[in-house]
Amino acid sequence: MASKFMTAAEAVALIQDNDTVGLMGGGGGLMEATHLFEAVQARYLATQSPKRLTVVHALGIGDKKSKGMNCFAHEGLVKRVIGGHWVWSPAMQQLAEREKIEAYILPGGVSSQLLREIGGARPGLFTHVGLGTVCDPRLGGGKMNKSAVEDLAEVTQVDGVEYLRYKPFPVNVALVRASAADEDGNISFEHEAANLDAQSLALAARTSGGKVIVQVKERLPRGALKAREVRIPAAWVDAVVVDPDQQTSYAIPFDPAFSGELTGAARYQSESADHAAENAVPADAFSERQAIARRAAEEIFNTGKARPVVNYGVGVPDAVAKLLAKRGQMDRIYQTIEHGTYGGTLMDGVLFGYARNASAMLDAATQFDFYAGGGLDVAFLGFGEFDAQGSVNVSRLGGLTVGPGGFIDIAQNARKVVFCGTFSAKGVKLATGDGEMRVVQQGAVQKLVPQVEQITFSGPQGLVRGQQVFYFTERANFRLTAEGVELFEIAPGIDLQRDVLDQMGFAPKIAAEVKVMAARFFVAAEG
Repeated sequence: MASKFMTAAEAVALIQDNDTVGLMGGGGGLMEATHLFEAVQARYLATQSPKRLTVVHALGIGDKKSKGMNCFAHEGLVKRVIGGHWVWSPAMQQLAEREKIEAYILPGGVSSQLLREIGGARPGLFTHVGLGTVCDPRLGGGKMNKSAVEDLAEVTQVDGVEYLRYKPFPVNVALVRASAADEDGNISFEHEAANLDAQSLALAARTSGGKVIVQVKERLPRGALKAREVRIPAAWVDAVVVDPDQQTSYAIPFDPAFSGELTGAARYQSESADHAAENAVPADAFSERQAIARRAAEEIFNTGKARPVVNYGVGVPDAVAKLLAKRGQMDRIYQTIEHGTYGGTLMDGVLFGYARNASAMLDAATQFDFYAGGGLDVAFLGFGEFDAQGSVNVSRLGGLTVGPGGFIDIAQNARKVVFCGTFSAKGVKLATGDGEMRVVQQGAVQKLVPQVEQITFSGPQGLVRGQQVFYFTERANFRLTAEGVELFEIAPGIDLQRDVLDQMGFAPKIAAEVKVMAARFFVAAEG
């Protein structure tokens, strides 16, 4: 029996011109097959092959410099990108803006679930997720530039109910990352910080008659893996590439706390260290982010659920997660992130998607099933801009393709959605920490606009679904009503007309009683 083990150069030689290549990973190097990505780039730069690839990925992959999707950001190497999140590859964003590729987006969860449907040879993914957003063919169909002309989804009805059918496509090659492979090619994720959509991606390629190429850190003897440790069976695998330098993230060689392997005393010590680090944040770190987070956190424990299920997005929302951890309130919620992780201490910045000492790790498609089914009680998400109808844009900003990641799947399905962000951008200067919020200099970019550039969350659809929707900023808070966005709270120290209404692109509904937020949200040291 021929060995499936080969070099990275040998493995990526299996990729042909015009292939559709499925990738997996998350920002910061999360489950990224970096060695394989670099081998594809090296082959193309040396031989100008493979070329005209279609590249598909559910989440953001890269470091905003040279890794991840940046390895594929060469004119001629790719002709089409269907990406969940683009910001980790400015070079690919530039190719899209310059019309050098066909640029598309899909919701992150939809992408993972569609791969699973392709793997089952089913006629695409039928779902309500994406209705009324940029992914709806009536509002753009996921197309992000003029070169993109195909709708990735179509509107259909089942039993009189409207859905989107995301169309299937063949996956010719899957580039998958895992921890170890035995001599037969059975694959384990034991030391990974997530599962993501590895199984769905591998199965989609297998069913399509394509190639499944897996990068691992370790080669094990035959029989070394227990049956329950095998997450991708050898029958699905065509090639295995060992990268002994494979790391947990770009910056972290290996930490068992990220892979959820610590138990007993070791886990307790690790969690105690995390808690001590969280409490070591200096008081002078207080800013408008913490003020928004404190007010937003008030929305967690009035859901009617004894222990609500919560999701946090990147940016200001992750400050809410840190706040709850610092207060010792984590046992009052079920914390989730779309990468499939429950519990633990969430990382932020380039490590968003990682959690130390998680309590459970599911594959991404299953996690998004849970979200789509209404499992989320509260979601804290950022916003790029929002408008008078309560619609939110995070997927296209300043003309650049950003993509939604898991935003659409989460925002559309949570019972309560709390959008958190600063009121304006570019040059804004604020002063706080003494119980008030003062605007020293107004921002040059409005984020509360007459109409969003692109709809990533639909306010009108949220009303139809009966969601509670809030928009929290450092100076004023809003909620979604049948008459549109309503202003109902203002920060102490803020002038309603000068600092809020004059800085907005639309006139909001004003609540009968506009309350002043509590001064405790704006004091540097929590009492």
